[in-house]
Order: sequence, then C-alpha cells, then structure tokens
Amino acid sequence: MTDTTQSTRSGEIWILGAGGRIGSAVTANLAAQGLKPVLVGRESGGDRLREAAADFGGRVVIANGVDGIAAEITRQRPAVVFNGIGDYAATATVIARACMPGGHYVDLAADLTAVPRLLDLDQEAERAGSTLVTGAGFGVLATEAVVIRLCEDRPTPAAVRVDALASVSLSAGVVGSAFAASMVDMFATGGRRYTGGRMVASRLGSDLQNLTLPDGQQAKSAGAPSAELLAAHRASSAPSVTVTTGMAPTSLAVRTMAPLAGRLLSVAPLRRFAVGRMAKAKMKETPAPRRHSWGHAVVTWPDGTHREGWLRAGDGMAYTASVAATVAASLARGEGRPGAYTPGALFGAGVAEQAGGEILLPQETGPAQDGPVID
Repeated sequence: MTDTTQSTRSGEIWILGAGGRIGSAVTANLAAQGLKPVLVGRESGGDRLREAAADFGGRVVIANGVDGIAAEITRQRPAVVFNGIGDYAATATVIARACMPGGHYVDLAADLTAVPRLLDLDQEAERAGSTLVTGAGFGVLATEAVVIRLCEDRPTPAAVRVDALASVSLSAGVVGSAFAASMVDMFATGGRRYTGGRMVASRLGSDLQNLTLPDGQQAKSAGAPSAELLAAHRASSAPSVTVTTGMAPTSLAVRTMAPLAGRLLSVAPLRRFAVGRMAKAKMKETPAPRRHSWGHAVVTWPDGTHREGWLRAGDGMAYTASVAATVAASLARGEGRPGAYTPGALFGAGVAEQAGGEILLPQETGPAQDGPVID
C-alpha cells in the first residue's frame, strides 16, 4: 500500500445497506471478529441502525442517497467501504471513486455491466493507492476459485465451463427492487459466452445442464449473462468459456419465449414497469432447495485432458456475507494491493476457503492423465 492510506480512519469499515439481510450478516460477521463496523443508512432507518450498532459498540453514519453517501466517505475517509445497497451499475463507480485516494472498496456485483465497469478503474485505483474488489460473494468467487485451483501450474486451457448453483433460503416478504432488476436485466441482456477469446451473445437458457452433485443431489442450470463468465476467462485465459447458473430459466417454455421477452424488456418504459411489478410481488418463506451451494468448473486442455472441481458451501446468502466480511477485514489489515480485482484474482483461491467454502478436486481424466488429484 502507498502512503495515501494514512489519510483514512484507522481500520474503520463502513457497511452500506446495513439494514438489509446481507448487510446485517456482514456486520455480525465482522463484529464476531472483534471489529466495530460503522453502519451507514438513511435517516428513516436511523433508530434501527443505532440499536444494532449499540450491540457491539459501533457507530452510525446517516446519509441519504448515493451522492450523500459518497460525500460522507470523502469527508470522513473510512479505511474500507462495503457496498451492499445494490444497483451496482449505478452505485459502484461513484462510491469506489469516493474511497480514493487510499480507501478501499468491496461490493457484491455479479453482472456483466457493473463488474467490468469497476474493473476498468484498475489503473485509477493503482495510482490512488486504493484496492477495489467486486464480486465478493458466492456469485463470482464460488466458480472463480475452482478455476484458479484447476489451472494452477498448468498451460493455458482450450475451454472452461463454470456452473453456479447457489442454494438459498428465502424469508417471507416482497421480492424487492434489486432482485427484480437483476432478473429483468437477465432477460433483457440475453446469454453470453467467450468464443475465440471474444465475448459474444448467446441464447438465454442455452447450455442446459442436468448435474449430479458430489453429495448425490441433482440440480439444473443454464446459460445467463453473469460475471462468473468474465472471472473464469480472466483466471484461465481460455479462448472458449461458458457459464451456467441455477438462476437462469431451465424449462423449455421459458427458454423458448426468452428472446421475445428480452426484446420487450430492453425497452426502457417496459423494463421500469416490469421491475416495479416484480419488486412488489410477495414471497413465501421457503427453505433452501439443497443441503449445499455449489460452484463447479470443468477445464479442458488442447490435448483433451480435462479436470473438474467443485466448491461446497452452505446457504448461498450466508456464504456471500462471509466472503464479503473476509475480504473487507483483509483490506482493513492492509493485505490487499492497489488496483481493481475480483476476490480470487486478488487473494487467490484460498480466500474462498477462508470464508468457509471447501474446494473438491476429483480425479483428472483424458489422454494425458497424471493420476488422481486430491486437494
């Protein structure tokens, strides 16, 4: 780190969106480590935040709107800011730039709009002595870590496929605007893949997978525009990369109508209407569909050799909170380096294990077998 870090408050970690499910879980995780995160929120939720902060001796910052938050960051200079307020395509670069110089930034973005924008700040962050980390959750890291581990000390592979299979319990309530926007935008964007080293469009719901998981359970996934694709490409340099996720549509009927729905939802007024209606929809309390969340990768080399691996975690939301807290605490200790990164690119595959995941590498197969690979 450069000397610009001396201008920040010593070790102070701000939690934006502290009143939400992920924000409160990140706060609890950091407090359990003996840290005192600062809870940041609107005046309307100030009393609730003050009660939460009192439980661990922390403090509260009241700021309304992204511009208000950015102004407080610039004025008070926290060491680390965790952005849990969502809408990362609009909020991430504004808040990340407010952290500079010297302050560090973490978010949970996992889409192909927000993540590339944040990574594009790499040189700016390096000059400012700041570390910016995007995708610090199950989304991105669960598959990125497996690709990194599979490709260690190996030549560049020919192809990579990653599958993100989060298992999440849902609380009763409304869908909310952040999740509604991500689902609508998935249809509007359509699928993506790397072919010949270039990201190209593909059909939403393509590459349908019926996976048997290491614990014997079954899961379906399909292609979608998620940032796991970008992270896997950067980690492997493979010219061919595909991604599937359990969040994508897997039924034939929905996959068939997805292109038409995407064209309609790309029209701004229709998008706003769809997000607004979906955000107000009510959800029932629902248990997690599977015992574990899984990140999966299959890496194939030009000679036909291929290796696959899995990352096993618990509830996907709980694991996301653990990843974010692990990254934020590491940055507060000065363990990062200036620039913009995904978590695995900065800290290696070990950060996924430090956050509570377990990487499983079964036997390698193909004409160039070296024998079992056990991690």
